[in-house]
Amino acid sequence: MASTPEWHKSSYSGGNAGACVEVAETNRDVYVRDTQHRHHGHLAFPSTEWAAFLRDLKLGHL
Repeated sequence: MASTPEWHKSSYSGGNAGACVEVAETNRDVYVRDTQHRHHGHLAFPSTEWAAFLRDLKLGHL
């Protein structure tokens, strides 16, 4: 990745400050990391797969 991703708290983290997930989006990928353990790195998902994952969550399939 050419530039540093812009991380933000996921809307799915809710109000629990101790269990936050941060995400960063690019045109092709979505990055996910644990706010309290940033030093462990992040997971990367293709944008289309991340969208499918969120869709299935919203539909209650997971």
